[in-house]
Amino acid sequence: MARHSRFEAVRLRLEQFDPGSGWRLWLYEFLLFGFKQAWACLFGGLMLALLLATHLFYPNDAVLHRYDFITLAAIAIQGAMLLFRLETLSEAKVILIFHVVGTVMELFKTAAGSWIYPEAALLRIGDVPLFSGFMYASVGSYIARVSRIFDFRYSNYPARWTTYLLAAAIYVNFFAHHWLPDVRYVLFTATLALFWRTRIHFRNWREHRWMPLVVGFFLVALFIWGAENIGTFARAWTYPGQRDGWELVSLSKLGSWFLLMLISFVLVSLVNPIRTPD
Repeated sequence: MARHSRFEAVRLRLEQFDPGSGWRLWLYEFLLFGFKQAWACLFGGLMLALLLATHLFYPNDAVLHRYDFITLAAIAIQGAMLLFRLETLSEAKVILIFHVVGTVMELFKTAAGSWIYPEAALLRIGDVPLFSGFMYASVGSYIARVSRIFDFRYSNYPARWTTYLLAAAIYVNFFAHHWLPDVRYVLFTATLALFWRTRIHFRNWREHRWMPLVVGFFLVALFIWGAENIGTFARAWTYPGQRDGWELVSLSKLGSWFLLMLISFVLVSLVNPIRTPD
C-alpha cells in the first residue's frame, strides 16, 4: 500500500467481495457508492461538523474567538489529512488554489454587502475570517478526491481553451454584476451548449458507468446548497435576510453554485488531467 493505505485497503476488500446478483448486487453497489462519496467528502464533512459543533458548544466567554478556533482547527485537519496520507499533495495544491480564489471573492462580496461574518476574529483579512477560504477549498477537495476515487473519465469533452474562457467569464460576472447587467443566463446557456454532449464515466465497482456531466454539476450544486444551509444555521456567515433569524437559503443560490461548480471543475482540471475512457 503506497500513499492511500487506509482507504485503499478497505476499497480493495470491498471490490474483491462478490455480492452475487439481483437485489444483493444492487444493494451492495448502492452502499459502496455511498461509502466512496462519503470518503470523497471527508474534508468538507469535517468542516461542516466543525461549524455546527462550535455553534452549539463553543463557550461564549472563551479567550480564543470562535472564528479563530475554526481557522486553526481547519489547518489542523488539513495537516492531519496529509500526515496520515488521506490526501495527496496534488489535492492539497487544489485546496490552496481554492483558498486563494475563494478569499478574493469573499473580500469583494462582503464589501458589497452580499453576506457578512457576524462574529469577531483576529485571524482575518478585512472583514473576512481566514477559515472562509477553507469552505471553498472543501469544494475543490471533493472534486479532486472524487475524481481519483471513482476513476473519472470523460467523453466528448470540449476544447480545453473554451472551458478556461467560460470559467473566467463566470468568475468575472460574480464581481461585475454589481455594476453591469447580470449575464448569468447567458453563462448558463453557454455551459449547457459546451458540455451538453459530455459524459462523465465513473467506476463504482468493477465497471464504468456514465451520466451527463451537466447533471453531475447540478447534483453537486444541490449538495453544496444543502451544506450552505448548515453553514448559515451555524452562523458561520449570514445573508441579509437572515439577520433577524435563520431561514433557508434562497433556491436562486443554486444557480450561483452551478456556475461555481464549473469554475471549480476547470480549476481542478489544471491539476488533475482530463482523461478519456480506455
